[in-house]
Amino acid sequence: MTAVDGGFSLEKTIYVIGHRNPDTDSVASAIAYAELKKRLGAPQVIAAMAGEPNPQTRYILDRLGISEPLLLADVHPKVRDVVNRRPVTLSKDATAYDALERFHASGVRVMPVLDEAGNPSGSLSLLRLSETYLLPCPELQREIRTSVAALARTLAADCIVLPGDETVEKFHLFIGAMREESFSGRIADYEPSSLLIMTGNRRTIQQAAIERGVGLLVVTGGHPPDQDITAMAEANGVRILLTHHDTATAAWLARLSTPVSQVADHAFTTIGIGEPLSQLRQKLLQTGDAALFVTEEDGSLAGVATKSSLLAEIPYGLILVDHNETGQAVPGADAVEVLEVIDHHKLGNSPTIAPITFITSPVGSTCTLVAARYREAGLAPEQRIAALLLAGILSDTVILKSPTTTDVDRSTAQWLATIAAMDAEDFGKEIFAACSSLKHYGSPLKVVEADFKHFTQGEKTIGVGQVEVVGFDEFDGVKGELLACLAQIKQRGNLFIAGLMVTDIVSGTTLFLVEGHTRIAHVMGYPQLEPHLYEMKGVMSRKKQLLPHLLKILEKL
Repeated sequence: MTAVDGGFSLEKTIYVIGHRNPDTDSVASAIAYAELKKRLGAPQVIAAMAGEPNPQTRYILDRLGISEPLLLADVHPKVRDVVNRRPVTLSKDATAYDALERFHASGVRVMPVLDEAGNPSGSLSLLRLSETYLLPCPELQREIRTSVAALARTLAADCIVLPGDETVEKFHLFIGAMREESFSGRIADYEPSSLLIMTGNRRTIQQAAIERGVGLLVVTGGHPPDQDITAMAEANGVRILLTHHDTATAAWLARLSTPVSQVADHAFTTIGIGEPLSQLRQKLLQTGDAALFVTEEDGSLAGVATKSSLLAEIPYGLILVDHNETGQAVPGADAVEVLEVIDHHKLGNSPTIAPITFITSPVGSTCTLVAARYREAGLAPEQRIAALLLAGILSDTVILKSPTTTDVDRSTAQWLATIAAMDAEDFGKEIFAACSSLKHYGSPLKVVEADFKHFTQGEKTIGVGQVEVVGFDEFDGVKGELLACLAQIKQRGNLFIAGLMVTDIVSGTTLFLVEGHTRIAHVMGYPQLEPHLYEMKGVMSRKKQLLPHLLKILEKL
């Protein structure tokens, strides 16, 4: 296992991913940081996003000719992530002897029995096989359930009279090792067709068995019966097998010739390969089964899962960018190893099981921090990636006008603009001019959800979205629909308040549309233009201006 920059394994896929409802800074930083990791020798690092990109991000990616990152709707570990896809199996026609050999060679304790289509039809455990053959049961001591074909395979025998097939029959085994008179008396009470007579080179026993019309005669020691004996057998319809094993060995093997379909447990538990790992854990605990059979969508066997599967390492991990709180992360992130965090927001991260690289700084954009990682490595991003990082900074700082903008953001933007051969201000104006219309989002709900984030203070959770516009004329026509969407989101997420910042990048003013607690108007501290709507002049940053203000309000309510 080879370690690379960041201390993770080359065998593990690493997704660099931003928050839900990703914005340009989130997507751009994920793409650029994944590219840096690859340049540092980690080809298995993949840029991803936790939701569909907003219109601005799509415009920038198209403008720069950069493909969208991989869309990961969730990263909850699935059964497919831990299942052994090379299971030890048995066909339904395999014998108990085959099963014992396979148990011994593989060390497994449970094997699926498969039908012709590769679907599980039974479960055979070493315990069940042992109980079948080792527990005393006098009434079954003579009984053997097998097919002539299975018996012939187990004994390495030739069918010298009448061919055998896979039809399972119930035989009563008798060894012809006594005088013919005594032997005939021993088998007199049994239905002849149920008798399996095993004898060596004993002509009298062979003849008596054939005359009685037994179901099967097995001749041991490799001595073929006389020609008149085989002719008699053909005439009487008696099947004869010839094996080179001695009688004692042949009798032992015959008991193990039973097809596993006859001893397997046909009540077994399956689980789909795409089901959550938590479902596997629940089923293993509820059923008490030693193993569950994992199936593909078509019902065929994909693998076998056991309790040890729950201890298997998940084959992928995460690098979080532009967020550090589980509530904003892709669903399932809390069940996956987080290897790094690069962010510029307040801390709200969950604990990790091991030390990780955690980079945070109060700058205006995560892309500023990612660009710094390039410089620390002594590398410059290639031209398109430099333009993408520049776009992320310009977007998150509203063309470097947001109160969150720092000198580091400005100097980084200039460095990136030089590499990208662009004018930063012109590029920023182009981005916002092309994507400022609310119509680009497709529906009022998508406007609200495009960059909607959750924040928790004590027992209260709030949600705030933000869109940038050029003038408020368009907003005035749809604010009623937007408010209805906020009410829907508030109820669905059990939020204390749900709001939308509509920020005019020209005037530097935000109209805050909010659905929430009735007493919020008394403590908002900004002019209320109408019910649910507040004017916030000079407020452009959710992170640095609005969020701290709202969290203080929560303490008063």
